[in-house]
Amino acid sequence: MGSKSALKQARVAGRRQQRNKSVRSQMKTNITRAEKLIFSGDLEAAGKAVSEAVSTLDKAAVKKMVHANNAARRKSRLLKKLNQASAQPKAAPKPEKAV
Repeated sequence: MGSKSALKQARVAGRRQQRNKSVRSQMKTNITRAEKLIFSGDLEAAGKAVSEAVSTLDKAAVKKMVHANNAARRKSRLLKKLNQASAQPKAAPKPEKAV
């Protein structure tokens, strides 16, 4: 059995873990949702989803739930995917032959 302070720290760590778990889960969900929309080609909805994911990452970084560099790296990768998808030319419909 540990000291009183060690037992208290274990309890505190457990509470923090529960609190952080939902934020991390929401962060991952928002990133996945944004990536799916980017790859599906729905760029307008993808832009909104990316904005929401970036906001979630920033909040998690401020609360020290993820390291600031980790959040920056994830934001950078997500925005890079969005920019590459929006830069690709859309498939133009084939012109019909004049009869």
